[in-house]
Amino acid sequence: MNDLKKLLPMLGHTRGKRSAVTCMLKCDNACSKAVCNTSSNNYFRDIASAEFSRRSALGIGLAGALSAAVLVQGQNSNQGHNGVGNNGKGGKFAFTPIAPVDASVDAFNVPEGFDWSPIIRWGDPIFADAPDFNFAQQSPAAQAGQFGYNNDYTEILRQPNGKKGLLICNHEYVNPQIMFPAAAASPAEAAERRAIFRNAVGMSVVELERDKKGQPWSYIRGGKLNRRITVDTEFELTGPLAGSDFVKTLADPAGTKVFGTLGNCAGGTTPWGTILSGEENFNGFFRTNGTSVEDRRYGLGNSATGMGWEQEDPRFDARGEDYRNEPNRFGYIVEIDPENPNSTPKKHTSLGRFKHEGANVIIADNGKVVAYSGDDERFDYLYKFVSKNKYKKNNKAHNMTLLQEGDLYVAQFAGNSAAEIDGSGSVPADGAFDGSGSWLPLVVGGKSAIAGMSVQEVLVYTRLAADKAGATKMDRCEDVQPSLQTGKVYVACTNNTKRGLPGQAAADESNPRSENRDGHVVEITEKRNDATATSFSWNLLMLCGDPAKNTEAYFSGFPASQVSPISCPDNLAFDTQGNLWISTDGAPSVIGYNDGLFKVGLEGKNRGNVQQFASMPRDAETCGPVIHDDESLVFVAVQHPGEDGSYGANTSFFPDYVAQGTTPAPGQVRAPRPSVVQIFPKS
Repeated sequence: MNDLKKLLPMLGHTRGKRSAVTCMLKCDNACSKAVCNTSSNNYFRDIASAEFSRRSALGIGLAGALSAAVLVQGQNSNQGHNGVGNNGKGGKFAFTPIAPVDASVDAFNVPEGFDWSPIIRWGDPIFADAPDFNFAQQSPAAQAGQFGYNNDYTEILRQPNGKKGLLICNHEYVNPQIMFPAAAASPAEAAERRAIFRNAVGMSVVELERDKKGQPWSYIRGGKLNRRITVDTEFELTGPLAGSDFVKTLADPAGTKVFGTLGNCAGGTTPWGTILSGEENFNGFFRTNGTSVEDRRYGLGNSATGMGWEQEDPRFDARGEDYRNEPNRFGYIVEIDPENPNSTPKKHTSLGRFKHEGANVIIADNGKVVAYSGDDERFDYLYKFVSKNKYKKNNKAHNMTLLQEGDLYVAQFAGNSAAEIDGSGSVPADGAFDGSGSWLPLVVGGKSAIAGMSVQEVLVYTRLAADKAGATKMDRCEDVQPSLQTGKVYVACTNNTKRGLPGQAAADESNPRSENRDGHVVEITEKRNDATATSFSWNLLMLCGDPAKNTEAYFSGFPASQVSPISCPDNLAFDTQGNLWISTDGAPSVIGYNDGLFKVGLEGKNRGNVQQFASMPRDAETCGPVIHDDESLVFVAVQHPGEDGSYGANTSFFPDYVAQGTTPAPGQVRAPRPSVVQIFPKS
């Protein structure tokens, strides 16, 4: 037991269905360690509330941006279509919400009248010469030609005729205890497994096909655009850090190229048709001296990593001079062109270095690109990037340079009921959690706005710069999605059980619950017609939870007794009617149900109405929702099913038996397989 406790320090300390295995593999046991952010930034109760009137909160005009956001292959499915707006009735995509499913149940549940099937699973061959998947005959070469593990952010782009498409997906991390027996037979076998793991992360691009619109998709093995991006794929560094001393290593003395991308979590699709991906928990892949302020602020330490890649590849051991800068080359927003499998992906340093959940882009009325990104760490921050140059319609080459140069800001929130916030989550007397905010400058006009830090220092140590700026500590900002219909920006704050504990930041109006186990969603309204402005108004769309068990749950005034229980919001998407869709992770933490996908109304009488659409298999997280409600199709990435099990002692057999309603014979299916799933009406 003591050895297991050393390996899984979160064992016995996780909440609800969250697995201690997830904590180790996904985020390097972050919750078992000291909080990275020890800054003494001001909180709401220390800031005088600005004059603010909810009735005068102004929306943003995006008529021009909507038409500019049409992709070559189709619209950005994660941000909706040029639709009719949220009319409060939920739109034409109707379903009967499902009941929550107990966390002990291994099933993928969808509403009555719908069915589901996997489009692609871990190990499915995407190249013509790649072998079929075989649990007993895995190899690094085979995995390099097969769909990767633990799929996260997903996009499905459609050609105008609706018969062809592209699936793009992140692969965040691996689960060794499910992929292989517990112990390797020899050091050579252990090294081979680590090589397989390195080829199982990164990204995939896969062509899709079907006979006509509205039908489920099949993937094309050997599609000419099919691509795997792994830790060996070359990336170009862009922006002020490219060529700087902060990113030079023995293998790259020029500091201009990086091999691989790590911890890829959420992402977004740009109006010019490229894919953005966020490098999130990169710190867990590196061993450093762990003594510097910078290392501690990023959660880097001097201990053997969970993956052990430093045993074969010296760049993952940053204790020596040769590779001390290697961790500085990760933690960015990366951009790939899915239509060009031979293109070199880019890492954009102008958007800063931190645990990017992802990034999502809109075009402001003045033509500049605005990108929003959250730092997924307890008490870390929300960021906005504004490009120097302007978007040019039908000029992809130009637009692919827009994220290389611009201004970077971090958010500071102020509440208008600060004196009433006591950590209980009770709604203020004015009936809402709301207030005003400012985008504090970090880099503006090519110059640092932080005293004592150069532009390069701000961008490589962005967390430290944001500390100095006085940003508001948030409860794990994960996905940040601007609505292309209203311009309002939605921020999923997953949870923060450290909020309000001794020595930690107290509750404030944008994070109003102490020991926030269930998370909440922030709604930001930028200044009218100017997403590049440095001031905004905000409110909370919801405080998540189960109203039957959690009295402080709040849903913008919608009757709490009528909503589906929801906890730990993670990824966000929109449908054609302007409704918000939320996928959950580790939830509901105090409710005891499997994770799921939920639809939420944003306007009128339907605002705050949460309806559960799908429930995941046992131990799985819901990722990468894509809503094509114009075709009555919904897609999710099912990540780490059966993560609490082990090879030969599985807690899930998803997805290869649930659809048929049968349990496989012993030995027939030896482990669950993360998969991208499509949900469609029964014929």
